[in-house]
Amino acid sequence: MIKIKHIFYFALVSVLLYSCGSDNGSSVVNFDHEAQAVKDKDSLITFLKNYYYNATLDSVKVIDNGQTSLFDDPKLVTKEVKENDIDYTLYYYVNRVGTPVSPTPSGNPTVMDSVYSKYRGQRIIRKDSLSPDFDNNTAWFPLSGVIRGWTHSFIHFKGGENVTNNGPITYIDGGKGILFIPSGLAYRNGTRGSILPNENLLFYIELWDFVENTDDDQDGVPSIFEDVDEDGDPRNDDTDEDRIPNYADTDDDGDGKLTKDEDANGDGDPRNDFSDPDNPTLPDYLNRNIR
Repeated sequence: MIKIKHIFYFALVSVLLYSCGSDNGSSVVNFDHEAQAVKDKDSLITFLKNYYYNATLDSVKVIDNGQTSLFDDPKLVTKEVKENDIDYTLYYYVNRVGTPVSPTPSGNPTVMDSVYSKYRGQRIIRKDSLSPDFDNNTAWFPLSGVIRGWTHSFIHFKGGENVTNNGPITYIDGGKGILFIPSGLAYRNGTRGSILPNENLLFYIELWDFVENTDDDQDGVPSIFEDVDEDGDPRNDDTDEDRIPNYADTDDDGDGKLTKDEDANGDGDPRNDFSDPDNPTLPDYLNRNIR
């Protein structure tokens, strides 16, 4: 099953998903993203105070009879996130964390893992209304390549149990929740299909499975461990400065020898090979002097 998951993931990772691709619209030069983050937070708070979760309909609805607002619901989690030196606040509602059963990994995915999820998205309009679904899909996708609101939210859920039996792929008891994402962690001041600039988004998600220790470039070093500066974001680590981050670079130090081949002890892990007596703590795959 694990091998099959890897095959499906790497076959699909190059496909651009509608809801999680990059902006395809124009951006305003010198746009004040910090000010927009404040507006987004105020808008989301207003929305959360006027809506509640209807368990019967499994949907977010406008408060009409004294129901407990999402803002006051103990299942709503507030998370502070810093991106590009700007502070953002996103919210996620936990219906179910997830009850993984082998071969689904037992823990949570990292920000660099690939996940298998069902999801649908809506635009939050004028603080107090929702659009029809702009997307509804089930797919594998890398958390390193989607909108940052997804990246920072999915890691708080777990997978479920694959109960497929001579039919469509079916999972039960996976993580299930609702994401409330500020525009700064979505498409910012760009556009994406029907999504307008600076729109906050809502996603219903179910996390079914994920590939633990996803290795995007298949170089023997899981993407989550290609965080050389240890700031928690492997996307900004580029040892050979070739504009390809290490997690996507098959030759991290640019010495002409592939990272996967700089495994001197042959244990399949280039991270624990140190052959340079002058740099005893620098692994060979990051050391241009060792090939």
